[in-house]
Amino acid sequence: MADSAPDDLRYPIGRYVWPTSITPEMRAGWIFDLAAAPAALRDAVDGLDDARLDTPYRPGGWTVRQVVHHLPDSHLNAYVRFKLALTEEAPTIKPYDEALWAELPDTTGPVAPSLHLLDGLHARWTDLLRALPEEAWARTFVHPEHGRSLRLDSVLGMYAWHGRHHVAHIIGAAGGRP
Repeated sequence: MADSAPDDLRYPIGRYVWPTSITPEMRAGWIFDLAAAPAALRDAVDGLDDARLDTPYRPGGWTVRQVVHHLPDSHLNAYVRFKLALTEEAPTIKPYDEALWAELPDTTGPVAPSLHLLDGLHARWTDLLRALPEEAWARTFVHPEHGRSLRLDSVLGMYAWHGRHHVAHIIGAAGGRP
C-alpha cells in the first residue's frame, strides 16, 4: 500500500501507507514479496560496474551500493524485532540511525556479501512468517520513534514495501533496467 508519487525520486513506488485492516491474503502477498526481494535486488544490481554502484539513486541520496548494504541491515533489525515481539510482551525495540550505518566502512565494499546475507535472512524470516498462527500477527512491539505499538502484520506490510521501494531506487539509478 503506497501513496502515488511518480515524480518523487525518494519514493518511486509511493510512500508506505499503514493499513487500517489486514487480511490473510494481504499477509500472504507480503510474505511472497519478502521471499522475492533478494532475487529482485540481485537482478537490479546484476552487471552494474563500480561506477554505477557508486552512483546516487537521486541527488543527495545514497549510492546504489549503500542501498544494497542498507537492505540487509534494515531487514536484519526487522527480523530481530519480530522475534522479540513473538517472545516478549510488547517489547520496546531499539531504533538505529540508518543514515549513520550507511556511512560505516562496510558500506563501501563489494555488494556480494550483502546479497548473500539477504538471501539467508529472508529464507529464515519467511519460514518463520509462514509458520505463524493467526493470533501471532496481533503481537506488537513499541517503536520509540513512532511513539506507539506496532502490530506485526502492519510491520510485515511495511518491510514488503521497503524491499520493493529500494529495488525501484536501484532500477531508477541504473537507467530503468533491468
